[in-house]
Amino acid sequence: MVNARSETVSAVAKPLRGVIGRRVLSGAVFLVLFVPMVKYAPVWVFDLFVVLLVAVGQWELYRMFRRQGVSVYSGVGMIAGVLVTTSFLDPQVVSPILFVTSVGVCAWAVARSMREGPAWGPVAVTLFGLVYVAWFLGHAISLRALPAGVDWVFLLVWITWVGESVAYFVGSTIGRTRLSPLVSPAKTVEGAVAQLIASPVAALVAHYWFFQSLPMLHAVMIGLLLGTIGQVGDLMESVLKRSTRTKDTGGLIPGHGGLLDRLDSLLFNTPTLFYYARLWSP
Repeated sequence: MVNARSETVSAVAKPLRGVIGRRVLSGAVFLVLFVPMVKYAPVWVFDLFVVLLVAVGQWELYRMFRRQGVSVYSGVGMIAGVLVTTSFLDPQVVSPILFVTSVGVCAWAVARSMREGPAWGPVAVTLFGLVYVAWFLGHAISLRALPAGVDWVFLLVWITWVGESVAYFVGSTIGRTRLSPLVSPAKTVEGAVAQLIASPVAALVAHYWFFQSLPMLHAVMIGLLLGTIGQVGDLMESVLKRSTRTKDTGGLIPGHGGLLDRLDSLLFNTPTLFYYARLWSP
């Protein structure tokens, strides 16, 4: 009996170690490239990086729906997404550009409907991708432009990465209670609680490590906020993938899947942290 149990644990542990190993390696490669880019490269390099992330993320999202037979105006949507993301370089034009591009997508939908017949799916999914990926993640450009913007960006990525990693490890090893079987069968209550604990701890570490101007109370509040909102973003992507019968949005990142799989929490955490920083700035 003991031997059988040991063999079962070993059989589960080996694949888990492999996945964690790929995740750690991918994370290490990302940090080696990301940290110097944010800290030392010209700001326009980071801005261009965000635009590229949006383009790839939108493409993965639209492809996910197309594979299920849902028509999407991918080209128009991605052009609109690039315009919306770059509009964050000037905060005063973000809302007008979002409005104009949304009207442009609708006008395109009307023109196509005159030839092919009315269809709600393409315009709805295209506009959803414009907001969900381009507008949400475009806030990273505004976050970097804040005073102490480098520290804010590092704080965002650090808290999100630590929270997700701890949730994955705890959920994979000791998680027993399913958080939402219909949405994401692999996620557990134990993992979710672990993320809520780990995120403010990561924020406190950031306070002592590289963001001393961030008071401890605000660090804890930010950690709790991102630890909660980030899980909403994670589950939102799970809803999209389950509804389109998709396991991963792509295979770009070993151990993670597609880029959108890696960005799911950041899509929600980035605007959250930006607006928090706008309301209170150290």
